[in-house]
This record gives sequence, structure tokens and C-alpha cells, in this order.
Amino acid sequence: MSRPTVLFYCQHSLGLGHLVRSFALAGALADRCRVVLLNGGRLPRGLPTPPGVEIVSLPPLGMTVDGALVSHDRRRSTDRALRLRRLRMLELQAELRPDVLFIELFPFGRKKFASELVPLLEAAREAGTLTICSLRDILVASRHDQQKFDERASVTANALFDAILVHADPRFARLEESFHPVTPLRVPVHYTGFVLPGVDQARALVPTPAPSRRPRVVVSAGGGAYGAALMAAAVEAHRLLADAGVDIRLIAGPFLPESEWQLLRAAAQGRPGLEVRRSVPDLTTELGAAAASVSQCGYNTTLDLLRTGVPALVVPFAEGGEDEQTRRAERLARLGAVRVLEADRLDGRSLAAAVRELLAFRPEPVALDLDGARTTALLVGNLAARAAAPAPDPSRPLVGVDP
Repeated sequence: MSRPTVLFYCQHSLGLGHLVRSFALAGALADRCRVVLLNGGRLPRGLPTPPGVEIVSLPPLGMTVDGALVSHDRRRSTDRALRLRRLRMLELQAELRPDVLFIELFPFGRKKFASELVPLLEAAREAGTLTICSLRDILVASRHDQQKFDERASVTANALFDAILVHADPRFARLEESFHPVTPLRVPVHYTGFVLPGVDQARALVPTPAPSRRPRVVVSAGGGAYGAALMAAAVEAHRLLADAGVDIRLIAGPFLPESEWQLLRAAAQGRPGLEVRRSVPDLTTELGAAAASVSQCGYNTTLDLLRTGVPALVVPFAEGGEDEQTRRAERLARLGAVRVLEADRLDGRSLAAAVRELLAFRPEPVALDLDGARTTALLVGNLAARAAAPAPDPSRPLVGVDP
């Protein structure tokens, strides 16, 4: 078949993890497909876009920790933004007539976006488009109506999707461990391996930081929207670690609210050995030059930690009933790969004590499949080719088979 067209939907709501992983996947798909990526959230400055991928930004929406939809465009209400997005998505589906519609997370999440995604999926099915769901390793499984949610997701997936790709090594996490519907899932599930974050072409241009003369601890919080408590604790921990000869670099994240960013800058001013940055070109490079890392435990940050082998303390994000990071952290801790500090125990004193122990910690190497981006591109190409292949003619006898 000719070069297939992939319409790729990504909605990041609380942080940057979904967008970063989607960019890595879209970049790999662009090697063999035309990829048009629908970006549904805020697009932060400085985040490299994958070469060869066409980005279509929708009126940006996000969610609060308690699950409420919010518009990030002051000119439009949430309802108005949803209506405009739905129209734009259906127009693109009709205009592009993609071979593949690639939907990130829904229906296993993003229930609040069903009003735009169900019509898009129905239009794709009517047009004969191959529909694929893209999932991370571990789903949220602590909603108050989790059984009802899982059942609805299974029924929707069975009706509207042709395949599910789980971006994990099945030795680490399997879909059925965090998904328990009554109606069995009939859609084929494929495990791709983990998808490394970042854009390799951009990473090659990032200079390696010069080694620090003193041990440096890098403290990061992904996109930063919900990282203020970790940053504040790190500032206090730096004061308590004055006798340890440790430098701390805080990477706040592009979505840390401006008021919190200004407070963080003021708190670090005039403090030798304490440095704050809004963002960095490449977290992997920063971690490779660090003596230790303190972070949350999102999908992409976790892979950066495993890839660099840096001694790591994780403080899993657990607000609003989110349990995905906690369960990922517990699995990694059992493997000896990280140390864990629960978010409800986080303050300057507990963090300083944990960092002292962390500097002597040597993580166990964890062998996981990290080739998920390439495997995803191969799978999508094969599934699209199979879907486009003409059906066999039942009137023609099979070669080598007796009539």
C-alpha cells in the first residue's frame, strides 16, 4: 500500500507525560506514515516537535485534580471549546480520510472528552478507517465507580476499536492488572515495550552538562502543574543539607503556576548551591550528570531514571484518587530500582533525610523492553496493510488445495 495517513489524537490534561509519549510515538510513525497529530492541551514553549509530524492544535482544554474540565483559552468557555474541537476533528477526518485513527487513552480514560471522541470514532468506522487505542503501562484504578467505568470502557472499546497497543513490557505490567470489566475485552491487545521520551534528533544537539565539583541532586516534577509542594520541600531540604556538601538543581516545569514560580525564584535567591530552572532541553542529559534524582513517578520520568541508572527517590503524585504513579513506584521499589517517599510524608525534613540515604543507594539494573516507539510503528504499519489488503475471492480455489 502507499504511505498511509495516521490521524493521531492526544489530550494531555494534568501534566506533560501524555504529550511527550505521543510525540515520541508520532515521530516513529512519521518514518513510514504521514502523521497529523491533534494536540488537545497547552503546547509549552521549547518542547521539540517531532520531525515530519504535522501538528494541529485544538482549542486547549485541561482538567483539575478533581476531574473538572477547564478551558485554557480565555476567549472560549469549556462548552464552546468542545463544540469547536468536535467540528474541527470531524472536518479533518473527512478531509484526510486517514488510513489509521490513533487515539491516546480513550476509552480507558478521558471520559469527559467522549462528546468529541465518540463521533470521531463513529465517523472513522463508517469510512473504514483502522482505529487503534494507545495506552500507557498502568491505568488509574481507584475511581469511586471503577467497576462501572471499566465496564463502559470495555463495551466502548469492543464497539469502536480494532486494536489496543499497551506501551509496556508485559513482564512489568499487564492491562488486566488494572482493568476489570464484566464484559470481556474482545479487541486484540498488543504489548509494544516502553516508549522512551524525547526526540532523539533534538537530544543529539544538547550538550552534556559539565560535571559539578560537588554532588548535585536534580529535583524535577514533569510538567510542574502539581509540583509546587515538591519544590518547596526541596528548598527547605537544601537548608538542612548544608553540612552534606550537596548542590540541588530544581527543574520546576513549564506548567508550574507563575505565582509559584516567582516564589520559588525568590526562595532560591542568594542561596549558594541551590539553582532553579523553569525547564531544561533534555532531562535525561541532566540526570546523566547528577549524583541523584528526586522526582514524581510518571511514565516518562521513570524511563529517564531507568535509562540513566541514577540513584532515584520518587514521590508519587497521588492527589484526586490518582494511584497510577504509586503502583508504578511500588513495583520499581520491589525490583530495587528506586526508593519511595509517600507524598503525604513529604516535607523539608523528611526529604533531607531521604536524600542523605539516597546518596549511598545503588539501584539494581532493571532489564525492560524500551523499544516501544519502533515496535509501535511496525505494528501500526502491519495492521494498516492487513486492513487495506483485499479480501480473498471465495470463488477462486486456493493454490495447492484439492477441490
